[in-house]
Parts: sequence; C-alpha cells; structure tokens
Amino acid sequence: MFLRAVENRIIDISFKGKAVIITGARQTGKTTLAFQIIEKTGKRSRVFNCDNPTDREMLTDKDLPFLKNLIGDAEIVLIDEGQKVPTIGQTVKLLVDCFKEEKQIIITGSSRVNLLDMTSEPLTGRKKVFSLYPLSLEEMYSEKNMLDIYKELDHLLIFGSYPDVVNQDSFDDKTDLLQELHTSYLYKDVLSYQQIRNSDVITGLVKALALQIGSEVSYNELANLIGINRKTVESYIDLLEKSFIIFRLPPFFRNKRNEISKMRKVYFYDIGIRNAVINNFNMPDNRDDTGALWENFLMVERLKYREYHSIYASQYFWRTYDGTEIDLIEERGGELSGYEFKWGKKRVRKPRKWLEYPKSSFQVVSKDNISGFIL
Repeated sequence: MFLRAVENRIIDISFKGKAVIITGARQTGKTTLAFQIIEKTGKRSRVFNCDNPTDREMLTDKDLPFLKNLIGDAEIVLIDEGQKVPTIGQTVKLLVDCFKEEKQIIITGSSRVNLLDMTSEPLTGRKKVFSLYPLSLEEMYSEKNMLDIYKELDHLLIFGSYPDVVNQDSFDDKTDLLQELHTSYLYKDVLSYQQIRNSDVITGLVKALALQIGSEVSYNELANLIGINRKTVESYIDLLEKSFIIFRLPPFFRNKRNEISKMRKVYFYDIGIRNAVINNFNMPDNRDDTGALWENFLMVERLKYREYHSIYASQYFWRTYDGTEIDLIEERGGELSGYEFKWGKKRVRKPRKWLEYPKSSFQVVSKDNISGFIL
C-alpha cells in the first residue's frame, strides 16, 4: 500500500458540497485510493461498482426519491467506473444538490473522454477533479533516500511505476504483468468510445508513437505508415491522450522565422507500458534508446511533481531550425525555465539564443540532480 499524494487533499476538501472525481488510467489505483479515504475517515459508505450491470442500472435515469432510498444513511457514496452510467452527470447533480455537505460523493473513472465529458455541464461548480497517475517517486520513496532511488533508477526506466508492477518481486513477474496490462487493459476505453472496431490500427499507431518518444511527430508520416488519413490519426491520438496512455508536448515559439512552431512530441504516462508496446525490457546499458527513456521518465515525473505540489505552469519543448533544442520549457509567473535531460555525463552548452529571452534560465537535469526537480 502506498500513500498517494492526493489522498489528504481529497480528504481536506470532502464534505464541502462538491463531488470528487478521480480520473486516471486503468490499474493506477483509483478504487484502492477511494477505499483508503473511506477507511481513513471512518464514515459509513455505499459503494456502486458500475462494471456490474445491476449497480449501473440502479444509477441510470433515476429520480431523487429513489436515489435517497438507495443511499440510505451512507455518508460517503463511491461510484466506481462512473463513466459506465449513461446519466452519471444528472445522477450526481441530484445527489450533490440534495445532500450538499451532508454526504460526500466520490466518482472514479478511467477515461477523461467519457467521465469528464459526461459530467462537465451538469456538475459545473459542483465538482473537484483529481488525476491519479502511476506512482510518483515521492509516493514510492517517501523517505526520499537518494541511495535507494539511484539503485532503482535502471529498473524504473524499464518497468515504470504502475502500483501492481512495483509490488512484483521478480523481473519476470513485472514483465508478465506489463504485457497483460498492455494487451488486456490499455486500449479498452479507446476502443469502446464511438465503437472503434479496428484494434490493429490503434495498436499500430501506439507502437509507432512508442518508437518516436522524444522526437517530433508528424501526423502525415504516421498516416502514411499506418494507412489511414491524417484526420483519423489526430482523432485517435486525442483519444489515447484522454485515456491516459500518452500526452503531447507542443513547441514553444516566439520567433516563427527561427523556431519550430508546428510539430508535437509525444510521451507515455508510464515508461513500462511503452517498453511493453515495443516488447523491449533490456536494461539501459544494453539498448540504444536510453536517452529517450530518461527524457520520457523525467517528463512524466515532473508532470506528477508539479500537479501534486500545485505548481501551475505551461509546458513546451523548444527547437530552432538550426537544431538547437531544449527538452522541456516551463512558463510560469512570467518566467521561462529551460531543462535539458541527460542520462550520461556529457557536458551541455547553455543555448545562447534561449537565454536571449527575458527572465529565462537553463538547467541540465541528470541522475545526479533530480532532487528538487522531481522530488
């Protein structure tokens, strides 16, 4: 069991008249987190598992008197996999408006494309949304023992940080579980949305993206490679992002003449899943994509760090037409912070063109200085 970074934040805002929505990829621990919150608060609960058709039907198109009888004296109502309820937005709106601070409604869901779209309008001003990612370094190493972290970095770059994967003792068990997650769970929400039937296209697209992490992605090239049109590629990538499989990084540009302004980079929310997609679980010293793995790892760990510590920033990459580049740009409070990620010891020159921007800075992030950046 791990103490999740958002657990205490959820408890702090509970019973204040708003529904709590916990979203995240499948198997990241959303249900476990909800049960930990129920146990920690010691409140009476009523749990609906909406994978179960009976529970799903009980919450669909029901009026308030029925819902009040259904919930009874429960103080916390957990609706697990809430996106499976066709009228989830209206159902939760009735409950929140009726009970206000008397009861706490918690909804979990594994896809933003369904749950947040379905609750957006009905729950305007009535919800607080939390994203749950695979485990962060701070959640795995709460003591922040740098020696322990350094020992495990190689393994984290290969197997990622899904809770069940982290809890496996052997490399073989980790590999087997990642392959199962990849083949059985990864595309479920994407394929169910709009009844997408051609799973081969989705798996081909994901594999192509997995081979290009850290590189700029051309939708036209992907369309030609997979044999579908550009518009479909763009639509599927959007669905993959909303299902917490990948996320996109746009370019930063102010000078269109000198700086790249159209391409996007794509990263995986979990590097273990990425390695399962390409079926490569070799250790960093025995592969040629270690730099890209390190870049993806730091990119997503920084994303978790910012979100869990309420550091609000826009994120980009930066590259000029002459090849000068910076992996991550954060824009916040009128300041520009540039970060270049390096796995090895190679020295990096500060890019002069970047530092010409007012209030800009530059830092190389390596294994030796991750403390303060993702910890």
